[in-house]
Amino acid sequence: MGHNLATALAGIAILASGLSACSTVSTERVPSYDTADLVLVRGFRAEGDPCKVTGETAYTNQFLDDSATLVSCPATYSGLAAFVQETGARRVGQRGDFLLYSVPRR
Repeated sequence: MGHNLATALAGIAILASGLSACSTVSTERVPSYDTADLVLVRGFRAEGDPCKVTGETAYTNQFLDDSATLVSCPATYSGLAAFVQETGARRVGQRGDFLLYSVPRR
């Protein structure tokens, strides 16, 4: 009987530790990266760039311009200020967690 009690207590301890891990609540906001209305073609400055050249959709059509490239960047991107400064980008919209910029072609 002592063996059964020890086994039961071990099982309860494992269950309790598993449940306590489930109750941890994170306050960190995870971006949704909703791209349903965005066609993200490729990195704007290089492969892997978080800012992406954005193609034409019913939503983005209003922002397209022959003299500029439409670019979408995650709103949480820490390099946004530098991106705007370096490229002359002008913010034209937002979709989900992406900010849309019109970047003049030079």
